[in-house]
Parts: sequence; C-alpha cells; structure tokens
Amino acid sequence: MLLNASPEKQTQACILFFKNLEVKNVHVDIVGRIIKFLEKLNECVRSSVKRCRERSLDQALQLLQGVAVEELSTLEDSHILPVEQLVLLLQLETVTNSTAFKKLEQITLKIAEVNKPLVKTEIETCMSNIVSTKQILSVKDLQTVCVFLEESCIGREVWRGDLPLLLCKLAESFPWVLEQEASRNGEWGYLTVKVCLQVFQLLPGEVAPLVWAENSNNEAVQSILTYLLQIIRGKTSNRDTRLLAGTAVAMQINTASKTQDGAEAAVSLLQLTNREQLEFCLGSLRVTVSAAVQDGVDRLAVTRALLTCGRKDILVHELASNGTCLLLDVLFPAVSCLCEENLDCHYYTFQVFSSWLQCVKECLEDIWEVTGTRLLTENSSLIQKLTQLIWNNAESPVEGVSEFVYNSFRVLLEIYRLECERFRDTEKPLYTSLLQRVTALPWQAKAKYFPLCALIPYLGTGKVLEHFTELPRHLLNCLSTNYLSPCASEVYKTMIQWQRQELCIEAGNTLLETELAQQWARHWLDTLSVALTSEVTLLQNNTSSYLLPWTLRTFPAAFEVLTASFNLSSPGHLRAWVTLLSAQRMVTAGPLPLEGAVLETLRLGLHSLDDAVRLGALGFLCCSPKTNQALTQLELSLLKEFLPLNLTCDSSPFRQLLQAAVKKALVRIRESCLACLRKGKANSKKGESTTETMEPVSVLSQGVEFVEWLAQLAVSSLAPGLNFQRKKTALLLLAAVLETCTDSWTPDKKKGQPPENMCALINWSRERGRWDFFTESNLLVLLGCLHDGTNEIRELTAELLGKFFPPCFPETLTAALLEHAGKAMCSPRVQEAQAGAIMMKIVYQKSETLSSLVKNNCKERNDSAQDVKSVSFLLYLLCELDDHYITATRDMLQAARTRPIHGVITTLQRYLVEVPDALISIQKATTNGQDILSRLVETVRKISMFLLGVLYGNQSSSSEEQEAPPSFADMGNAIQSLITQGRGLEQQDGGDAVLLSEEHSLILTCCWVSLKEIGILLGSLVEKALAPPTASTGSLLSIEDLKTIAKVFQEILLKCRHWGAVEGCCVGFTKFCSVLLNHHNPDVKAIPRRMLEQGLSVLSTPRSSSVTRRAAGLPMLILCIVVGEDASKSRPLLAHSMSVVLEIAGTPLPDDWDQTLDLQQVCAVHILQTLVRGSGLGVAMLQFATAMTILSLKALSSPCWAMRNAAIQLFSALCARMLGQRRSRDDSSAQNGMSPPAFFTHYPELKGFLLQELQRAGDPGQGSGEGRLRLIPSLHSVLTLLARLQPGVEDEARSLSVFLDPLLRLAGSPIYAVRVMASKALVAMVSPSEHKTVLLRLVGELPGRKTPCSHNHLHGQLLQIEALLARALDTNELQPDAMQSLVLQFESRAWLVMSSQQCPLIRSAYLRVATMLIRKCSESFLEHLQEALTKELHTPTCRLQLGSAVFRQAAARFLCDEAVRTGAAEKADQASQLLMMEDPDIRLAVVTWIAEGQRWKCTPMWNVLKKALKDNLQTVLEERSGEHLKVYLEAFVAVTGVTDREGQIGGCPVPPSEPDTGECVEALLSMLERAQSSPDLLSHALCAASLLLADSTDTPLLERWCEVLERHSDPDSTETLRLAAARSLQLVGVALVQKALNTPAPHPALARRLVNTGVYLLQDEDPQVRGEAAKFASLVNSLWRKLPGERSCLHVQSSKGLLCLFELLLQEFGAGLETLELFLSHLPESDMGSVLQELEEPESVSLYEQDEANVFAEPAVISQLLLPYLLQLTEKLAFSSDHRERVAHWVTTNTAGILQNMGCCKLWCSRGAAAAPGPLAALGCPRLHSAVTALFVRATVLLHAMEILGEEQAARTGKGTGTGCTPQRLRSELEETHRLLTQHGIFIPLLHL
Repeated sequence: MLLNASPEKQTQACILFFKNLEVKNVHVDIVGRIIKFLEKLNECVRSSVKRCRERSLDQALQLLQGVAVEELSTLEDSHILPVEQLVLLLQLETVTNSTAFKKLEQITLKIAEVNKPLVKTEIETCMSNIVSTKQILSVKDLQTVCVFLEESCIGREVWRGDLPLLLCKLAESFPWVLEQEASRNGEWGYLTVKVCLQVFQLLPGEVAPLVWAENSNNEAVQSILTYLLQIIRGKTSNRDTRLLAGTAVAMQINTASKTQDGAEAAVSLLQLTNREQLEFCLGSLRVTVSAAVQDGVDRLAVTRALLTCGRKDILVHELASNGTCLLLDVLFPAVSCLCEENLDCHYYTFQVFSSWLQCVKECLEDIWEVTGTRLLTENSSLIQKLTQLIWNNAESPVEGVSEFVYNSFRVLLEIYRLECERFRDTEKPLYTSLLQRVTALPWQAKAKYFPLCALIPYLGTGKVLEHFTELPRHLLNCLSTNYLSPCASEVYKTMIQWQRQELCIEAGNTLLETELAQQWARHWLDTLSVALTSEVTLLQNNTSSYLLPWTLRTFPAAFEVLTASFNLSSPGHLRAWVTLLSAQRMVTAGPLPLEGAVLETLRLGLHSLDDAVRLGALGFLCCSPKTNQALTQLELSLLKEFLPLNLTCDSSPFRQLLQAAVKKALVRIRESCLACLRKGKANSKKGESTTETMEPVSVLSQGVEFVEWLAQLAVSSLAPGLNFQRKKTALLLLAAVLETCTDSWTPDKKKGQPPENMCALINWSRERGRWDFFTESNLLVLLGCLHDGTNEIRELTAELLGKFFPPCFPETLTAALLEHAGKAMCSPRVQEAQAGAIMMKIVYQKSETLSSLVKNNCKERNDSAQDVKSVSFLLYLLCELDDHYITATRDMLQAARTRPIHGVITTLQRYLVEVPDALISIQKATTNGQDILSRLVETVRKISMFLLGVLYGNQSSSSEEQEAPPSFADMGNAIQSLITQGRGLEQQDGGDAVLLSEEHSLILTCCWVSLKEIGILLGSLVEKALAPPTASTGSLLSIEDLKTIAKVFQEILLKCRHWGAVEGCCVGFTKFCSVLLNHHNPDVKAIPRRMLEQGLSVLSTPRSSSVTRRAAGLPMLILCIVVGEDASKSRPLLAHSMSVVLEIAGTPLPDDWDQTLDLQQVCAVHILQTLVRGSGLGVAMLQFATAMTILSLKALSSPCWAMRNAAIQLFSALCARMLGQRRSRDDSSAQNGMSPPAFFTHYPELKGFLLQELQRAGDPGQGSGEGRLRLIPSLHSVLTLLARLQPGVEDEARSLSVFLDPLLRLAGSPIYAVRVMASKALVAMVSPSEHKTVLLRLVGELPGRKTPCSHNHLHGQLLQIEALLARALDTNELQPDAMQSLVLQFESRAWLVMSSQQCPLIRSAYLRVATMLIRKCSESFLEHLQEALTKELHTPTCRLQLGSAVFRQAAARFLCDEAVRTGAAEKADQASQLLMMEDPDIRLAVVTWIAEGQRWKCTPMWNVLKKALKDNLQTVLEERSGEHLKVYLEAFVAVTGVTDREGQIGGCPVPPSEPDTGECVEALLSMLERAQSSPDLLSHALCAASLLLADSTDTPLLERWCEVLERHSDPDSTETLRLAAARSLQLVGVALVQKALNTPAPHPALARRLVNTGVYLLQDEDPQVRGEAAKFASLVNSLWRKLPGERSCLHVQSSKGLLCLFELLLQEFGAGLETLELFLSHLPESDMGSVLQELEEPESVSLYEQDEANVFAEPAVISQLLLPYLLQLTEKLAFSSDHRERVAHWVTTNTAGILQNMGCCKLWCSRGAAAAPGPLAALGCPRLHSAVTALFVRATVLLHAMEILGEEQAARTGKGTGTGCTPQRLRSELEETHRLLTQHGIFIPLLHL
C-alpha cells in the first residue's frame, strides 16, 4: 500500500487485508475490532459533510481506545504497518482541519504505544519526502510541516532531527514565494512565515546556536531573517503575514541566552522600523534591509510581537545605568505613537496598548527594581498620557477597540492598587478623580459604564452611590435603549454583588436573606419597580432580561419584596408580576405552587391584551431549570387553552419567542418521557409492581398526547385562506415539533441533536397510533403552503419538507407536482414563479424517478449521464430556458405572458446553489459537466444581452455597442414599440399615458426581474463552483466562463437604470468578486481588477445625454469589487479606487458644463457616497473620511445643483459612518455621536478645517451691527456635524474653546436655520464646567430696552441660551447661586417679551426660556408676564406681521400651562376663555394643547375645559372650519371621554336635556352620513357623537348612529374610521349593552348589533383596531359576568374577546332566531358547484391580482369557532316550543342544498383521483377551503338539529325535500366526504361528529 493512493482505496484495501488475515498468536477478538475501527474510518473518508466526518472519526477513535495495548501488542509489525500508513495518509489529507488532525493524532499515539519506532519511521519517511525531493515547499507542504510541528509530538521529534534541511528548504522557498504578488500576498506567503515562527518557537534549543553562536555563519537562518524583515517592512500587503513575521523575529530574539543581547536586539529591531535603511544585528547575524513601504504596520508588527511574545526579562532589562528599560522607555513611546496615528489597524494598535499595560502589571516588581520609584503618581506624565489615550478612544467606532480600552482601564486600576499597597498610599486619589470624570459624562455615552464597573471594587458601592446619586436614573435611561442595556446590566450586576459582599462582611455573615433583601430594596426597589411596570416596552423587556435575573440570584428574598410592590389593578403591574414569576422559576430549582390566586392571575396573564404579558405567562409555563421536569396536567391544559388563541399575533418577535417557549416545553416533555421510559424499563427489570410504574406511564401518555395535539393544531392551521400570521406561527410550531420529537440528525448543527434513545420514544408513540407526522394528508397540506403568496411561508415550508419528510414522495404525486411546478414556473407573477421554483427544488430532492419524467423534454438523448438525476434535471431546465429565450426573441409580449424567463432562472439558482452536492453530483456523473455549465453561462449571457437590448429598443444588436444606459423615456418608448408589434399594430404617436398599461408592466417586470435573478444565479454559482468541496475535485467553470460572467455583470450594472435589477444583481456580483479576488489563481484574481479599471475608465469618459440618478450601477460595481478584497490585507484596490475617484471628484467643473448631461465629478461623488454607505467596507473607509468630508463641504459651493446634491448626500453618509451607528430616529440626538475630544482625536485635520469654515462665516463685514454676515454654503453642514457630537464631556485641555467665539458670532446670522443649528452646535462644544460662564455671558449680553441691537443677533442669542440652558437643566449642573444670578439677569430683560419688542420671533424665544425657568422665577415676574400676555392676546394684531401667529400661539399655550401648574380657578377660567377668541390661531393653539399635552388631567382645569368645550361645540360645528373643527372634536373627545388609571373609558356624557346637545348630535350624524369630509375629521366626529349619545334615549338617533358605526366598521372603510368605530364602541357601546343586560331591554336589537359590530372589528386587519375592539369585549364581558376588582380592569386579547362576545350573544341574546341568523351570517358561502367550476377554469394572465379588503379575516376559522355556539343555540331553540317549528323549517329548507354540495365534493374528488392524489391547484385555493369548512359547519348543525327534532321530524323533512335524508344518512355522507377531501389535502377537522 502506498501513501500516494486515494484515502478511499487505501481504507478499502486495509479492510480487505484484515478480513483475509489469518489469525495466529493474535488476540481472539482483535481483528474484528480493528475491522470495525477501519469501517468507521471508511465512513469518514466517504462522507462529504464535515460534521459527519468528524462524527465518524470520533467513533473510530473510541473503538480503538477501547482496545487494550496488550491486545494490540499481539499484532505483528506487518499488521500494524498498513493501519499506520492509512492513519498517516488521512492526516496528510486533513492538514487544514485541526480538529480531525488531532483525533487522528490520538489514534497515532495509540498505535505508538505498541510500536513507536515503526510510527516514527513512517512519519520520518513522509516528512523527508517533503524537504528532500522538492525544490521549494508548496502550500500543501507548508501546511503539512505546520500541523506536524504544532500538533504531533512525534512529528516534532522528526523535525528536530531534520532542522537544518528544513531551514535550507525554507530559505530556498522564500525567493519564489516573494517574487509573485499573488503568492506573497496570499496563503503561500503566510504559511511560509508561519513555519518559521513555529520552528523558532517550538525548537528554540536547536535554533539558538544558529543565531547566537559566534562564527556560526548559517546562511539559511540569515536568509530567513532577511526575508522576514523585508516582509515586516512591507514586501507583502497582507497585514496578517507582516504581523506574523514580527512574531517570528521576536521568537528568534527570545532564543538569546543573555538578557543583554536580547534587549539590544529588540531595541535595534524597533529602530529598524524608523529609518529608510539600516543594518540589523541579531547575534552573529548581520542583515541590511531597505523599506518597501512605511505605513506604520512595521512598527505595529514589531511592538506587538515584543509585547505578546517577548521574554519578560528582556523587556524589563535595564538598558543603561540611569534606570531605563525597554518596556517603559522604548516600547511605550512607540505604542503611544501608534495609538495616536490614524492607521487602518486601530484594533491591533489598541491590542498592543492593552498588552503593554498587561506586561507592566506582570513585570511590576522588576520595574520597581529598575526605576526605584512609583510609575503612577497623581500628576505624572505617564498617568496623564495613559488616561488621555483611554478617554480619547473609549468611544471608538472601530469594532473591538473599546473592549481593549476597557480592559486597559481595568489593568491600569489594578497597577495603581498594587503601587498604592507597595508604597503605602492609603488615600488613592486617582480612583476618586476617575469617578468624577466618569460621572461627568452624559448618560448616553457608552464610555461611562464599563469604567464605572471597574471602579466599583476599588471605591465600594457606598462611595459610588454617594458621588453618583443619578446612577439609578441613568440606568433606567440606558435600559430604554438597546445599545446601552448590556452596559447598564453590567453596572447593576457589579453593584449588587459588591453590595451583598460588603453587607455580609460588615455583619460577619449573620444577616438573613430577608434582611439582605431589605437592604437591597433601600437602593434599588423603586428603580426595578418603575422599570418593570413601565409602559416603555424596551425598558421593561431589558429590565426583565438583564436586571431581574441577577437580582433574584444575588438576593433570593427580593422576590417577596418585589411581589408586594405590585398592584395588579395598575397598568403594567400584571406584566411585571408575570415577568417576576417567570424569572423566579428559572432561578429557583424547586417548583412554584400553581393554585389559588396565583393560578387565577396567571390565567389573566395568558389572555391579556398585552403581548408581553402573554409571553411572560407562557414562559412561566414552559421554562424550567431542569429540562427533564415534566409538565403537569394543569400546565398542559393551560397550554392547550393558550396556543389556539395566539396563532394570529402580528408581532414577528412574539412568534419567535412563542416558538422558543413551546420548544422549551417540548424538550421538557421529550426528556421527561425518555426518563419515564428508562424508569419503566428499569422497574420491569427489577420486577416491581404495576402500581409503582403507573405514574411514569401517565406522564408519558400525557406528553405524547400533547405533542400529537400540537402537531395536529399546526397542520390544521396551514390551510389556504388562513392569514399569514396563523400560517407562520403554525409552521414555527410544526418546526419545533419536528426538531424536538423526531430522530433526524442534522449535520450542520453542533447542538440540538436528538437524544440517542429517541427512537424508543418514537416507537412507543407510534405503537399507540401517535406521532405519525409524515402522513400523505400532512404532506399535501404542506405542499399547499408552497402556493402561498409570501416568501416566508414558502421558504419555511420547503425547509420542513426537505429536512424532515421522507426522501421520496409517491411517484404519482411527484409527476403531478412536477407538472404543476412547471406551470407555476412559467407564470408572469413573480410570487407564483418563485413558488414554482421552490416546488421544482422539492421535486428534485424527493423524487427517485425524476430522470424518466424529464428526459423526454431534453434534446440530448444519447449521453448515458442523462440517466443520472442531477444531469437530467439540469438539462431539462436548460431546455426550458432555451424555450423561454426563443419565445422571447420571437414575441416578447407573448414571452412576458407565458414564458417570462425569470422563473427558470430562479429554479436553476435554487437547484444548483441550494441543493447540497448538486454540483458535485453533476461533476461525478459526467465528464462534460464543464461543458454543460458553459452552455448555461452562454445562454444566460445571450438572455441578458437580449433583455438589455429590449430596454434599449434594439434587440437584434443587443446593447454591446451602447456606452450608457437608456433614459427612462427611451425604455418606455422601446417597450411601447414591442407592445405595438405584439398586437400587430403600427406605431402611433400619442400623449403620454398617466398609468402604465398591463402589457408594459408585463414586459418591464419580465426584464428587470430576469436581470436581477441572472445576477443572483451567476454570483451564487461561481461562489459554490469555486469553493470546496466542489473546487477540490476540479473546476466546473473555466476562466473563459468567468470572463463571460464578468461581462454579464458589467453590462447589467453599467447599462441598466432599473434599481431593482441593479440592486438584485449586486447580491450575486459581490459573491462573484469575493470568490475571485481570494482565489489562488492569478488569472482568476485579475478578472475583477480589470473590471475595476474599466469601471474607473467609464467614470472618466463622457456620459449619456440625460442625467443618471445617483450614477446608476457604476458605484455599485466599484463597491462590490472593493468589498470582495480580503479585509486582513491592505486593500490595494480600495486605495487605488479612492485615489482615482477623489482626484476626479476634486477636479473643477469645465467652463462649458451642461446641467442636462452627467458630469464625471458628480458621478465620482456618488461613488464615494456608495462606498461610505456600504456595510461591507465598514471602518476601512474611515482612513479617507477626512479627505471626503473636506471634499463634500467644498463641493457645496459648486454652481452645479447636481454636484451640491451629491455632496450633501455624501456628507450625510459620512456623518453616519464617522459618528457611529445611529441609535435614535433623531439625527441630532446626543445618542448618535461621539464626544468632540474623541472625534477630533480620530480626525485631527478636520478640527482646523471646520474651525476655518466657522471663522469665515463669522468674520463680520460691512454692517455687522445689523447682523449681516458672510454667507458660506457649507456652514449649515458644518454646524450640523458639530451639533451631532455628544455633549457633556469635559474638555480638560480646553482645545474646544477656540470654537466658542465663532459659534457665538453666528447668533447674528441672517439665516434662521443657521442660528438654530449654531445653538445646537454650541451645546456640543461647551464643556459642562463652562455652562455657567457661557450662560451668564449670554444672558448678560442681552440688550436693555433702549440699547440698539440686531434682531437676528438677539434672536440667535436667545436660541443659544435656550439650547444651553436645556442641557444644563437636564444634567443638573447649575448650582443654586448660579441659577439665582441667571434668573435675576433674565428677569431684568423682560421687555423682550413685551409689546415694546416688535419682533414676534424674539418674543417667542424669550417666552420659551421663561418656560424653562418658570419654577425659579419670582412671583412678581410671573404675574407681570401673564398680565402682559393676556393683554396681548386680547389686543387685535396685524395679520401681516411675520411670526405674529407663532408668538400668540406660544403665549396661549404658556397661559394654559400656568393655569395647570398653579391650579388657580381664576387662571383656569381665563385660559378657557381663549377658546372663544376671535383669533383662529389662538383657538387652534388652545385646542391643540388640550388634545396633545393632556396636562389638564386630574386638575381643576379638567371640569372647566369640559364645560367650555361643550358650550362652544355648536358654534364650532356651525363654522365648519376644517382643521379647527377636527382638532376641536379631538380635544372634546379627549376631555369628555377620559381614560382613568386602569385604562377603562369613564365617559363624562353631556346631559341630554340641554337644548343644544341634540342639535350637535344631529349635525355630527349628518356629517357622518354625508361622508364628504376627511377620514380624520369623520373619525373625531364619530367619537364625539358617540359621547353625546351615551345617555340618550332617542331611539331614532341611536339607530342612525348604529348604522354609521356599522358602515365605518366595514373592511372597505379607512383604518382611521374603523379605529374610531372601535373606540366609539368603548365610549358608548359598553353602556348600551349594559343597559340591555340590566334593564328590561329597551334596545335589545341595538345591543345585539353593537356586539356583532364588535365581532367584525375583532377580525380587522389592523392590530390597533382589534386592540380597541378587544377592550370593548373585555369591558362588556366584565360587566356581564360581574368580575371583581382587579379582573374587571384587565383587557383580554382579541381572540379571547371574540369568544367572550359569542358567549354573550348565545347566553343573553339567544332567545330568538335573530341570533341564529346573526351567527350564520358570519359563515361564508358554500356553493361548491361554482367554487369547483371556477377552480377548473384557466387562469387569466395578469401581473397582479386584487387582494381581499381584509387579509386578516379567516372565514374558515370563524366557521369552526361558531360551530359549538351554533350547536348550543340550535339545541336551545329546538327545545323551545316557540321556535321548534321554525327550526324544523330551517332544516327542511337547507337539507337539499347541503346534500347537493357534498355530492359536488365527492364527484370532484373521484374525477381528480384518476390522475393524481388530487388537483394540486386546489391545495392553494382559499375559497375552496372556506366553502368546504362552511359546508361542514352547516351540515353538522343540520345533523344536530335533525337528531334533536327526532325521527318523525326527520322523516317529514326527508319527504318535504324529496331527498329521503335521515340523520344516519347525513352522518354517513359527512364522514365519506371528509375522508375523500382529506385524501386530497383538504384538511377539515371532523367537526363534533
């Protein structure tokens, strides 16, 4: 046997050898066990899935380790040799898989225990072949050397002996590797350096003499050192290789026997990186190296290597007698410089910084000995430098840098502690100063919290809370934002853990848990209570996820403390209670009692309207700290009650969390059932009595039954016609069942695999007729889901079918599915074509006879490979693609209708890319696999050129001659020409159509979707074809194919303007470029580089005759190419592209530029914007940020609008990229930026430029006293950037003070927006310590009454005061004395708000500042101010004065606020009188204040406003002022129908006896009946009319109102009106229904109609409407059932509310046939004849189909829900003497129709059964399923009625109808019809039969 044989052949030969081995003197069982071991190795070799191979290898290792060494020793050398040779061969095959190699190494060591010399000889022979027979080491050779050096101890021994030969071979290989760019920048160069590193690291004893011995003259080592230094200095662009080379040289230095020699070499190495050329000495080695580039990476490589790998004695060695050492005096300056430079390797520089501090900590004792003093004194330059580096980079946007900075901070604190202990410093002032620095940061700064965590152990929690009293509030703020929640959690966790530790230490561990919890509550109970009961969902969720578990773990008794703080009648407290209960269950090992009040409250939570409450309750039921803890019968029943009602939630997170919770429950059921099986098996072996095994059997049967029920629930919820929410949830639940309760092993999952004994549980279940998940009926239901119109449903269904269902479908089903998929694939509708593609993929995966089914459709019939499924299917799809292409070339319009191309392209993509091993199967099956794919590529190229030609209007010559994309007008004309030709008409000139025709949409969709799918197909195909394992067995795509694909991409991106096609194509092009640029073949790598050059050349050429929006696809082409570069390298393509684009963008515009043509400068700026926004580049663009920012700001001065537009877009993208991720919707929010010091540390050049721009703008010219400043186009953008910086960071160096004066001068800008933005920028640039000074300065500069001033400047000053004061008040930074001085100065300028001040804007600004200081101002000032404002509002004003309306509205709002604040009745009356002012602006301002702010609640002003609004309502209605009337009605509803604390509607109805109420109602109803106003106005009018009618007894008015309500509840009505209808039901409907229930029913029919309206609204597609209707249902139910206390104020979810209303109708309104008719009206039509006829009719070819008015409504589900109520109602009526005859008449009337419809169903099933299990189109027909369900419901009700009426009535019915129908016959018909429909995939539960 030879090592060069294939592993598979070698394994089989080895197995055959042992099978034929004659056993002599060998242990009796050893040969059989060796054969089993070899068979497992054979499984490993044959498998193509990595995890499967590792699994087989694991099993082989276990088998061999189970064999004793003594037994193996009985084998002879000739027996062991083939095994060792096989293992060694496998090791050589797995050199790139460390895990597999280690397992094989363990096998080798096991064999070596028997015969080590043999093993060593074989390895030595193999290794010597590498270095002795080859001129240079290849990549595979280097990988082999690496892995045997690193992972094999015997291999290391071998290389120790062959070291000289290995070093020579490495020295010979280096020139070859470094010669070619591809090799030195790729894996070859990296591995060569890695081998050197491993040699120096693992064989130091052998290397040291070669380096340090005098006159060693080892040329190989010297050459290697030279090459390593060249690599460090930039010979390669691969950063990882350069860093590794630095580590290798450091390892060489470590071999020094003398510390002095090592230190000198290290210093020399550092000096080498700072000079152009230098001789480097390392022991006896002397080398001279010249630099290739100096980019800082060389210094980084050396410092990083010395710090991470250097010997500590060398680092702290004293360099001279003056106490200097390498670590402090040489390395730290280098590290500091690296951190301050703007290099494109921030991650590594701060890794080095962290390593330096760690080295200092580890070497502290030696450093003290060398220096003789402390390092970190309070004012030392070292501590200042270190803290400055930490603060400046704590907010770095570069991923990973902040973690290194925080780690460095912790190490710094620890070093300081050690020094304080050593030098007995008890004060430790550094900790306090750092805490002050931390607390001064704004709460939005992430850099605030991790340093705080680090300080807590050193300062103690008491001191932290004493100095940082705002900590709890800041933590709540953090928990309201996602990005700060982990930080806040870490602070809280650290605080409470240290608090507990401190309390225990102080009390000597004598405190009880309850006492500890009380101490915790002193500091944190209010914080947690507020957070857990908050209405802010994010705050509540983050608190329950982060804070609550740590609280219960640290202070277990806190559970009782928190529970006592909740009041379930208050909003949010039920959610908090449920959350606490769930958290306690996960923390506590024991079970929690589920009974009494706890159970009742849990039921309330399970049916709550709040999704979070329901999820919390579900989590409590499902979770458990023990996965094998069985669910109780009560828990299972609660789940069965909960799950059917929660399948239609709109929230995607809710569905995901629901699935996760149910999966936890299923795991518990599975594990508990398996435990019961094991226990039962153990008991049976012991012979224990049956009674002892009853409990496990009960648990087992309950668990199995629940899983069966859940699977049936999921499958029954997948029928067509059910809404998306139900289907998605059902599929997730079905996936949870199949993942948990089947034995499917998934290779791509490391965790979550089924237990080993899962088969036992499955067999136990199936023996009892359960868990048969893969029946044909279930399969048909899932196939029906493939017709769904949403991608999510189709994708998830296909995943379940492919992953869990049996590998083969029935043959008849496969043929029918193939035919149906082919038709769907040719649909012009994109969704249907995609559905057809998925079905095609399923057919391929689940068919054994596919080759015979598709072979007849292929032209190539002589190739034997066509019998292989993979090849035949690909050829079939290629034939289909050719057919589509030919049809398109003949008649594009016909092709767009019947052969739209994109369906086949999508199918090809799903088959070739998504089907595992599809390409490998093709490759193995045929020798011409490359020819087939080449044919595919060529066909796709022709299609893409043809489609582009269609858009150009020139299909014959395609588009290759065109240089620029056609305009949209040209595309429209080209398509119109095709339509005309397709119709056989002549081209006609006509006016432009407003809407696109159906034919136009068909052709355009066909073109752009096909181009998009072509891009995705080609990119994904290249990615898979050139990646392992496909590429390892030979290339399926030639270089010519790749060039053709590149040409296709280039044509689409450069010559198509349709953004959908461009964007979709980029998905594939990104994959294409990434694979090619990282390929080992230089010719392949060159393809995207050439494309980049061509793209950049296009940028320099003249463009088209029309303006291209955002440069069309050119920026995306460049982006996709540069994104594909390896991020670990220096990105030369990105650097080159940026150089070219920046140069073009900065070129001045020509004198004759034309705004109707594309300008290359504009295109260049758009390219820059695209690169900046590209997520694939990320921080790589930050190195160019400064240049781009300056360019964009300068470009804002361009005379060309397109240039300015492009520049502002680029600037916006840059702000987002430089300032980090956007964390709030407001761009100017402080959460979105970094602090000014940190920003200017990262971008130092911008500071001077931005300052210069501000100074230019603020430089006063003539007339500066009049507020005239120079206009700078970039000024607003500069101010925007400064304003987005995060305020609140102290500027210790006062480097920002230079911005203060320019910003203050900009207060006088004549541009309003500049003044506003300057005020915001001032806030960011003023340090907290300067707030007082600047505010006093600004207020002091406000002019007196007679002082001349500029209005612009005065307005700007007030804006700056307002912005800065808001910041100071928010952070509470102003001391009382400063505040008093500020207020006094401000009050002295009160003339600015008086009538003597002519500018309304100034008066408004002064009033806003006064509002902020209102609680600090004197009473006399406030009285004077209110008198002046009141007088002003009552004085007529000139309507022409600019800003007058703004000031008067602000004054009105101020007076209203003051009335609320003071609570004075007189002021309330004065404020209410403003509603009657003549000035419409004042009235609008007041009603807006009432409607929006609602600060009047629970104040005396409430009653005043109610009266005033009522008194003026009639007048306002008569005025009919649209906007004012709308807001007035909104305010009226807000005040009159007030929501109290529990959320109930407490109406405050107007007494009906007042004369004007009826007129108001009449006017409102008339408005609603005419329906000529806006929906918003009508919605408020409906609510207002409802409130006015609350206590009305006017039946005609109530009838009219009810009709309006019903009309606006219809799905065709607008969402606004439907929502108003739902709210009106709460306002009035509850009271009217209550009257009907509690009195002799004055309006029973009206109440029934209101409840029925609620039923319709509970099925509304808008979740907000359903929520409001659910509140109505909850209130009605609580009043009807007279629920007590807490339960009466809690709202139930819409599904539960629906059942409550049905129950109410049955119990309270079920005395007559009216309720029966009402119930039946909710059933859909069940005319099966027309439904089935429509199903068989051919579909019309159209691009779109009309959606239902209510896509959420589910007639089939409503039918099933109504059935039990219909049965009860029918029984109730049939037993009533008053209604028995009418029921009998209903039975007589409906029997014939029901029987006829069932007959239609049976006939249809019998016709469909001849060809297939059923027409597959019916599986996706919603109308059919709804009609069948309604038919079964009607038939079931009919059967029940006939059985109640008795035999005599049944006989009479049969005679009356002529059907002879009896209950027995009807039951038989029902069961037979149900059986046939189920066989055909129409899944209908057998309802109550």
